[in-house]
Amino acid sequence: MKVILAYSGGLDTSCILKWLVDEGYDVIAYMADVGQKEDFETAKEKALKIGASKVYIEDLKKEFVTDFIFPAIGANAIYEGRYLLGTALARPIIAKKQIEIAEKEGAEYVAHGATGKGNDQVRFELTYYALNPKIKIISPWKDSEFLEKFKGRTDLINYAKEKGIPVDATHEKPYSTDANLMHISYESGVLEDPAKVPAKEMFQWTNAPEDAPNEETEIEIHFKDGLPVKVVNNGTVKTEPLELFEYLNEIGAKNAVGRIDIVENRYVGIKSRGVYETPGATILRAAHLDIESIAMDREVMRLRDMLAPKFAELVYYGFWYSPEMDFLAAAIGKSQELIDGVVYLSLYKGNVTVKGRESPSSLYDKELSSMDIEGGFNQKDSEGFIKINAIRLMAHNAITHRGK
Repeated sequence: MKVILAYSGGLDTSCILKWLVDEGYDVIAYMADVGQKEDFETAKEKALKIGASKVYIEDLKKEFVTDFIFPAIGANAIYEGRYLLGTALARPIIAKKQIEIAEKEGAEYVAHGATGKGNDQVRFELTYYALNPKIKIISPWKDSEFLEKFKGRTDLINYAKEKGIPVDATHEKPYSTDANLMHISYESGVLEDPAKVPAKEMFQWTNAPEDAPNEETEIEIHFKDGLPVKVVNNGTVKTEPLELFEYLNEIGAKNAVGRIDIVENRYVGIKSRGVYETPGATILRAAHLDIESIAMDREVMRLRDMLAPKFAELVYYGFWYSPEMDFLAAAIGKSQELIDGVVYLSLYKGNVTVKGRESPSSLYDKELSSMDIEGGFNQKDSEGFIKINAIRLMAHNAITHRGK
């Protein structure tokens, strides 16, 4: 029985790997490089030592940017008004490659180490089933035999020692982290108290505002059909999608951009406190919203704004590969045609400030908007416009005041 295990090299998946081997499975470990800073070769050696028959290390960074992050930016996707979906966007690309490896290796099974309380189990498994309805899933943290053996971190550590699995940590970390090209998340442990203020030392990526430069960083971001195609900063120019996004991460982090601390609603119905660092995507979202303001038709924008929360919800819930997402992606893609131009921004101590914009597709008419130039707008026409819109208000007033 062959199984493809989504492997990180940490305590949980290392123990899961050995447990699967002990259960009689031929385990192929799979590691997805989505921009997290890990020693993949060391993790590969560890997996082979534990008992994996083979290890795949897949570099998915470029595809992550072009096929997942940029479409989400184009949709202005933000969950519950604040979360930019860094973890949620990474899961479908990781699971997609896992299914591809399973098909290549002729494996009946895939496995992951997500818990039964979180969102990731849903995101992984919905993607597995969507891409291969016949796949069999091993989810140890929902397996009664596994749960009987491992009731917590102490049991995992003891098992690792018993089986000779090299483990660095021996004590519970004060919080858990998950990192990729788009963000770093922090949750659980001491952060489970929503009033607990995170220690300054917790943040691994962005400067604190007080430690950020005392002068602003001015940049320009160029868009074509709603996609960022160039970033310019003081002579530095980036055009390749991955390099462009990594550069925005770099200058955003330097300027303390992208920190949030929220309580969100997990799909399984549990509230969860999360702290996130998302520098590059925070900058891109601000720029994208602004270029749309000048280049997108009002009614198209209203419809798109109705769809954006649903797009974000589908990403968060794990429905990236679904018919409804196909529909939304097509509609939002259509809305991005002619969203072209340049946005000029300033980054300063956690703030992203738009300073100007221009677009060859601009719908802005200076003469029509001006208070000093009459242009092609006859102000007398507004009298009839107002009266027509007042008809229903007057009718409502007549009914509500009848008999008074």
